[in-house]
Amino acid sequence: MLQIAERFAESAQCDAMLTLPFEQRQKSRLRVHLDDGREAVLLLPRGTVLRGGDVLRTETGELIAVRAAVEAVSTAYSDDVLSLARAAYHLGNRHVPVQVAAGWLRYGRDHVLDEMLRGLGLRVDHEESVFEPEAGAYRHGH
Repeated sequence: MLQIAERFAESAQCDAMLTLPFEQRQKSRLRVHLDDGREAVLLLPRGTVLRGGDVLRTETGELIAVRAAVEAVSTAYSDDVLSLARAAYHLGNRHVPVQVAAGWLRYGRDHVLDEMLRGLGLRVDHEESVFEPEAGAYRHGH
């Protein structure tokens, strides 16, 4: 079984692809299957969060490209910046990973959160999309 223990520092021509949803891209120890079917194990430093576009290196030097999987998400839309800020506050208060962009917030599909944000005046749509939430303010070793 391939062992993947490090993130490669730069983009490069890769030998294989690994597609994972966000929930699995947060795990530093995980048994996975590469897109070509081969089994591998992630043995990354604790706290590592993989992003689409990252490159990993196996113990044999093989380079693996990480792809963020399309997954079930809720996307909350509003033209009102204050409503979006309020919604982001409430999601953050619940420690929910959130992807932030102009005019919308995205989080893993959850009907309770959907109703909360609708109650705050946002339009919430269920979508199938790549989910790349904010990395967090303390990602540099604090």
